[in-house]
Amino acid sequence: MKYYILLFPAILILSGLFSSCNLSSDFSETPNIIWITSEDMNAFIGAYGDSIAHTPHLDKLAASGSIYEHAYATAPVCSPSRSCLITGLYASSFGAQHLRSVIDLPDTIVPFPKYLRAAGYYCTNNGKEDYNFIDTAIWDDHSAEAHWRGRKKKQPFFSVFNIMTTHQSQIFGSDEAFEEKYGQHIESQLRQDPDKIFVPPYHFDTPVVRKLWARYYDLVTLMDRQVGEIIAALEADGQLDNTIIFYFSDHGTGMPRSKRSLYDSGLRVPLIISAPKKWRNKLDLIPGSVNEEMVSFVDFAPTILNLCGITIPGVMQGIPFLGTDKDKRKFVYGHSDRVDEAYEISRTLRSNRYRYVRNYLPHFPLIQDNFYTDQSEIMQELRSNYDDGNLTAAQASMWANRRAAEELYDTNVDPYEVHNLAREFDHLPVIKEFRREMRSQLLRIKDTGLMHEIDMHSLSQDKTIYETARDTALFSILEILSIVNPEKTESWSEIDIVDHLDHPNQIIRFWAFTMLESKGWQRPNTRAAIEKAIDDPAPSVRIAACRAMLREADNAKASNVLFQELENKDERVRLTAARAIEQFIEKRKFDKKALSNFINNNCPQEDWNEYYKLYTCWALEAAMGE
Repeated sequence: MKYYILLFPAILILSGLFSSCNLSSDFSETPNIIWITSEDMNAFIGAYGDSIAHTPHLDKLAASGSIYEHAYATAPVCSPSRSCLITGLYASSFGAQHLRSVIDLPDTIVPFPKYLRAAGYYCTNNGKEDYNFIDTAIWDDHSAEAHWRGRKKKQPFFSVFNIMTTHQSQIFGSDEAFEEKYGQHIESQLRQDPDKIFVPPYHFDTPVVRKLWARYYDLVTLMDRQVGEIIAALEADGQLDNTIIFYFSDHGTGMPRSKRSLYDSGLRVPLIISAPKKWRNKLDLIPGSVNEEMVSFVDFAPTILNLCGITIPGVMQGIPFLGTDKDKRKFVYGHSDRVDEAYEISRTLRSNRYRYVRNYLPHFPLIQDNFYTDQSEIMQELRSNYDDGNLTAAQASMWANRRAAEELYDTNVDPYEVHNLAREFDHLPVIKEFRREMRSQLLRIKDTGLMHEIDMHSLSQDKTIYETARDTALFSILEILSIVNPEKTESWSEIDIVDHLDHPNQIIRFWAFTMLESKGWQRPNTRAAIEKAIDDPAPSVRIAACRAMLREADNAKASNVLFQELENKDERVRLTAARAIEQFIEKRKFDKKALSNFINNNCPQEDWNEYYKLYTCWALEAAMGE
């Protein structure tokens, strides 16, 4: 079945204001602020030292401001990153970590443009929002035409412009299609030569890979022009000397082992900030300077409020990195969770030198099967070379059946993060420090990623997920951490895990069965416990028990239960079951005729507004090889 790559339009409109901010009403010294964001970009910019990037407008912006060497998204995919940017909270602290899911916000979490509007700002968003929640009162205008020019005379503005030119989908397709859409608009002398492209060591170096990287750099050239047009409009309107400009991307590049991955390639973003002369000294934005401080997306909302003299709400989890009350951080935190039909539970911490990654599902490959990315030419090229045995150890690790439970990289000597130091004795003190900090961070924000997506919603009932995560009777995070503690899991025996299979809390039971799937099992008593749990009242546990069974042995009941879950009224249950069927169909017995009939009756469908149904169809069709 054929699906087409679509880019997602904004879905929110707005009305309503707050009334409790402290900006003066005459706007005499109030800065305008604009955010220019591009999609799927690392620091492929001349000002960052990239010798082949053609980015004269961004280079000029950097010359008038500061570039940040250590700016990071909190997630390597768009909607959870944007959830964080708009709220000043980690998406995983309020349940917005899964790609294109919809959750409810508690009254205490307020998208920060509302505070700006209450203070008199005109706030616009041109293009993508994608916040994983619906709030129709964020912007004065959010549309393809949204612009500061719609404001009242002398009214200050906060305007966001989203440029999608560098999105991963734009390198998809034939050479002819790329030339028609993009290539013909770039002067021949500015086109990238594939032979001069640098290929990162985790990508196999072939002419196809080089061609696609060259396409990507050509898109960067076009994106830079769009940035220049926005800045030119500011100048034409006489607003350049009154406006602080932020340029950044929503996360790392869209290439394999970048987007969806917790490395610098997936999380590090360019960040250039330029301010008019009258604010440069106050903000310490020296023209042409390089800032080495650690900056996270969670810091952007409190920073904007700080610049505008608005009190930062206590619920926000970031710290301002500009203004009179700015602060510094030692670590940045990141998370990777479900993307489309592919489930992840991985967390990372980055210091100026090291990156630590904790993978809670180490029995999944680093690059999982995923319909959206698997149709790309670069993914097919890399995977085929893995299948042919042509890759180096670093390249092959992307496709291996398992990944390490812990990863540690010294980015000073290993900037592409390919040599894992986590098992090396000399780095044990570093690992222990990161383990402590990771535990503190998970507890501090009550990371909801430690609940399965099904449980996160089913346990909330009449609460928001944010509130559920702070109810220790429902979400016993300390007990969960005692089970998934990396210092214990290596030595835990099968018997230790089985002791948790009938725990009264379904989240604990889910993790016990997930550990059995990860570690494997052999004892007859364990098999009996798993077979009993296939009838568990909690669907997350039922499916986890089926997975644990099918990982080690064929079992008709487990296969049948997964198929039955496709009829569950909860769309998250249906997707989870479909993904399990996809992952085990080649290894275990399923009724393929019944599955084919189910697909014919429920798919095709290309409605991108029904994401769970779409992803379920992708998983089932992949299972059937369609």
